[in-house]
Amino acid sequence: MPVSVAIAGSSGYAGGEVLRLLLDHPEVTVGALTAFTNAGESVLAAHPHLAAHPSLAGRTFTSTSAAELAGHDVVVLALPHGASGAIAAELEAISGATGPLLLDCGADHRLVDPAAWQEYYGSEHAGTWTYGLPELIVADQPDAAITRQRERLTGATRIAVPGCNVTAVTLGMQPGVAAGLVDPTDLVAVLAVGYSGAGKAAKTHLLASEASGSAVPYAVGGSHRHIPEIAQNLTVAGAAGVRISFTPVLVPMSRGILATTTAPLAEGVDPASVRGAWEAFYEDEPFVHVLPEGQWPTSGATTGANSALVQVALDAKAGRVVTVCALDNLVKGTAGAAIQSMNLALGLPETLGLPTTAIAP
Repeated sequence: MPVSVAIAGSSGYAGGEVLRLLLDHPEVTVGALTAFTNAGESVLAAHPHLAAHPSLAGRTFTSTSAAELAGHDVVVLALPHGASGAIAAELEAISGATGPLLLDCGADHRLVDPAAWQEYYGSEHAGTWTYGLPELIVADQPDAAITRQRERLTGATRIAVPGCNVTAVTLGMQPGVAAGLVDPTDLVAVLAVGYSGAGKAAKTHLLASEASGSAVPYAVGGSHRHIPEIAQNLTVAGAAGVRISFTPVLVPMSRGILATTTAPLAEGVDPASVRGAWEAFYEDEPFVHVLPEGQWPTSGATTGANSALVQVALDAKAGRVVTVCALDNLVKGTAGAAIQSMNLALGLPETLGLPTTAIAP
């Protein structure tokens, strides 16, 4: 039987991208498509790029409620930060232990530390779900073999999809952390980020007249909400302590992230060993690719694909390791990560229904 999937918040960029990918998933049938302000409106009016798919003809968004979402095998919550916790609790009250697999594309269930949530989000912590980054290196247990997060996702029923910027920084730097090649207490990350990462809300600084031809930094000075999540991931990857200067910059492109992260080379490390660590950690990963030496990732080379492109180099004069990671913030950064995690949780092939071929130019 096909897996029935409902999408809450399906009129937005993230929810729409989940819908786009699920339409081509061979084991899925798309169920309820809910929205808040767009409830009652045509699905194809919000997502005209999906007009060729016959299953969406005549469909409208329904109101987001636990009753509307219940009864599906999977529910994807593509909701604003702070909204997923309440809906999830209502669904659990309705469905009990037999309820759907829940995937939260928002931030509500990503952080382990309630104090970190309170500091960066300013509301009550909704709890912690299984983290949905299959490629995350798990090396935080003394004397235990290094594994990957995908092992924890198999059979999971509650999954927190990572932040898109977090994924880019984590994938770029974690091999160096896990191998003890870098000092994670002096990380510097600067990211070029496409405007779709800011959502569909009508705000002055998101207008084309404001954005075109201009690069705009935001959440500068340690205030970005993805900082504690990055630190959490790198701690799981083996860091004893993490300190990071994180600066995102909106650039005039609709989607994509290019994350440049640097860290000091650890004392006593042979510089010739650096590249090999990245190649070894990602050798068997279907969606993360270390590029040939000297070839640098570009955000456009990942557009539409559930892929991350990574490069690493040593700045010998500065004594720092430089990593660059490119990904599509709406695919590998959000919707693709959700579906990849869903596949693992349901026992399906991890790569099922996920594109690896990008669009260029």
